[in-house]
Amino acid sequence: MASDIYDTPEHELFRQTVRKFVHEELAPRAREFDEMGRIDKHLYKKMGDLGMLGLRYDPKWGGAGLDWSYTAVMFEEIVRCDNAGVTMGISVQTDMATPSLHQFGTDELRQRYLVPAIKGEMVAAIAVTKPDAGSDVASIKTRAVRDGDDWVINGSKIYITNAATADWLCLLAVTDPDAGYGGFSQIVVPTDSPGFSYQLLDKIGNLGSDTGLLFFEDVRVPVTNTIGDVGRGFQQQMMQFQDERLIACVSSTAGARALWEETRRWCDNRIVFKKPLSKMQVTQFKLVEMLTEITAARELTHHCIRKRIENEDATMEISMAKLFCGRMARYVADECIQLHGGFGYMRESRAGRAFVDTRLISIGGGADEVMIHYLAKMLGL
Repeated sequence: MASDIYDTPEHELFRQTVRKFVHEELAPRAREFDEMGRIDKHLYKKMGDLGMLGLRYDPKWGGAGLDWSYTAVMFEEIVRCDNAGVTMGISVQTDMATPSLHQFGTDELRQRYLVPAIKGEMVAAIAVTKPDAGSDVASIKTRAVRDGDDWVINGSKIYITNAATADWLCLLAVTDPDAGYGGFSQIVVPTDSPGFSYQLLDKIGNLGSDTGLLFFEDVRVPVTNTIGDVGRGFQQQMMQFQDERLIACVSSTAGARALWEETRRWCDNRIVFKKPLSKMQVTQFKLVEMLTEITAARELTHHCIRKRIENEDATMEISMAKLFCGRMARYVADECIQLHGGFGYMRESRAGRAFVDTRLISIGGGADEVMIHYLAKMLGL
């Protein structure tokens, strides 16, 4: 990454710490996690001990008080474990389920749920998507009805990462059906609450994370579990999405670069018609064009990170980056699997796995079409 963002001894030391963890704990078990359908829960504790789970959070709650550049360093290294599902599960913990709690939660909620999440003693999940709503967050119908000092929650959520692993959920629910965008609230829901259950889903990719359908049947939680003000959940979730989307940009760009590097090595060593595949002009064109796309995505992502570090509004740029990086990752994976030939179609091939895994980037966290819709509105079209 550009030296003006993070080229300091502190960044390099942190990078080496994460790289060592990935090399020793994640990469050797990448395929095992696919078979398990999730990451070992105790690894979250190891990440917590290394200070990896609360990089941007206040030290008061166990965070490191650092800026977005350190988050980028961490995920640039984590993607090299070659398991997109593992990367997804970790990013849910760090940048999807906990940002709102850190920013808007009461001290009591932070102490009970954020501190253990930063330590890796609890795993979190973000419960937003409704089966019949998808990326249309405003169409969510999961209800939380007040009964005395409790919320009584009924409904369901789908495509929820960490569904089987999570100890608590950051749930977005309707608390006032007549209030429009002001009728949503974010609520911490412990997964051991009576009436909560889940069913795992059978995905085509990102196999190293547990993704499921969640059910809420008269689940009771205290009203004090509300994150921020009642009725502000939609706005808070939109802010939380910015972290999720920027993480997707960092991960997809770093993952595409790692795949490109491996594909170049393959082409250097693969002999076709008595010469390396990389010496064929068509291959050279493909490698150059891919790296150009990766570099463009990387620079746009860095621009977003700079704005976040400087506390500037980056909503438009992050939406653009999410759109561009998702398409770039799909393009690179498609070209790389082609250059790998038959081996690329094997599960043991990084290119083959990436071909399936990267498809999610343009769907999760706001589909491409939703990003375009948001951008058009921001541009006044």
